[in-house]
Amino acid sequence: MPKTSAIERNKKRIKLSDKYKAKRAELKATLINPATTDEEFYAAQKKLQKLPRNSSPTRIRNRCSMSGRPRGYIGKFGVSRIQFRELALHGKIPGVVKSSW
Repeated sequence: MPKTSAIERNKKRIKLSDKYKAKRAELKATLINPATTDEEFYAAQKKLQKLPRNSSPTRIRNRCSMSGRPRGYIGKFGVSRIQFRELALHGKIPGVVKSSW
């Protein structure tokens, strides 16, 4: 089981990312727009740098929804490989069967 503080830190990052999503998208659109003047570009760049670091979506870590494990994450199911195997063997994931050949 991972540290509770790491899980909570990731939850905080998710909240911040959602909070600043619109503002970040607006500033990035200004930066991408070729019609933007140099002054507007640098002002938008400065504002983007002023946003909290943890509000960036790239800082969010994929974690298992059941155990919080950061490694071996299976995105389609939202759990780690260990939890996936346990759920699959107990028949709790529909359509997943143990392979044999």
